[in-house]
Amino acid sequence: MEVVRTPDERFESLPGYDFEPHYVEVPAGDGSGSALRVHYVDEAPATGGGGSTEVVLLLHGEPSWSYLYRKMVPTLVASGMRVVVPDLVGFGRSDKPASRTDYTYARHVEWMRAALLEELALEGVTVLGQDWGGLVGLRLVAEHPERFSRVVAANTGLPTGDDHMSEAFFAWQKFSQEVPELPVGRIVAGGCTTSPPEEVVSAYDAPFPDESYKEGARQFPLLVPTRPDDPASEANRRAWQVLGSFEKPFLCAFSDSDPITRGADERFRQLVPGARDQPHVTIEGGGHFLQEDRPEELAAALVEFVRRTT
Repeated sequence: MEVVRTPDERFESLPGYDFEPHYVEVPAGDGSGSALRVHYVDEAPATGGGGSTEVVLLLHGEPSWSYLYRKMVPTLVASGMRVVVPDLVGFGRSDKPASRTDYTYARHVEWMRAALLEELALEGVTVLGQDWGGLVGLRLVAEHPERFSRVVAANTGLPTGDDHMSEAFFAWQKFSQEVPELPVGRIVAGGCTTSPPEEVVSAYDAPFPDESYKEGARQFPLLVPTRPDDPASEANRRAWQVLGSFEKPFLCAFSDSDPITRGADERFRQLVPGARDQPHVTIEGGGHFLQEDRPEELAAALVEFVRRTT
């Protein structure tokens, strides 16, 4: 497997993002015995001492990276939580396989499983997944429910291809495949209700010096199961079966202005036992990237959820 790695200097002096980088290696999964380097942010209260610390896992989606959560991390740490924010393979400071065929839904799940549950050995996790962060994170929850204490679903879903996707999604999918150069920073900005400053837009572009680094970002829209016979459909159906008996606390925190995932929270509320009787949150004024638009509100909802259910 050929891999490209974004030079470190691309991540220097990014606004609001001065976290120390951490890395683990995971099997590439191509049968060659090679490994991929996965980057993650790992921040915790400085006090130390006794007692248990809640572990919060924040998973980003397409085409962002851990930079998306930069405004939330300090708030969560200040509330006493350890916060882990990985970059999915192909994004951020993580390695980027150079061929689109190297990326599959199953591999994305396995890469994160190996990094988070095996290498970091996370336990008692509260996971928040947005966009593909939910598609990957919910699979991890379903396949390893004993590792997770709570779930927050934010502008995400777990499609099986059995239901029709929104026209907004298909428009995005078409754009992502036809545009000559994938404008990552502009895509993130376009998914916000606010207008990120130019230096923030540039920070979202930082992991991608040129198009050769964007094979994962290009492939992600095609990996969403939109047909019942999609390669990932059956695994997602099995995940729904597990979620159908998942009684641990499950919170929906969707924004009110996301055309891509609007209404997807209803299925979680109806089918996941742990979601019943929860005070689900609708974050007003947030677009698809609600972490960029309304980070304070999303962080506050997560903190309150953890404290209420501890």
